[in-house]
Amino acid sequence: MFELWVQSVLLTVEAQGVIAQRLALLAAGDAAATVEAHRMVSEKVGALCEACCTLMGGGGAVAVVARYREHVAANALRLAGPGPGAA
Repeated sequence: MFELWVQSVLLTVEAQGVIAQRLALLAAGDAAATVEAHRMVSEKVGALCEACCTLMGGGGAVAVVARYREHVAANALRLAGPGPGAA
């Protein structure tokens, strides 16, 4: 139970950064914002399906939250853009 709590707290904190990045992008209102809005919705549907499959396959809530954290981390990297010196 403690592991689920820790994973959930970490997910909450990490997701706040992605939410901030997405809000800044959406506030621009340009074509990139439209693409991000569509991506955001499709990711949510995909993550829900993945979570259901994990639970139906015998996985627990900790596994679901850990996988969501992986998705959040990937989004944070993508939204941060290319690093310094990228061509």
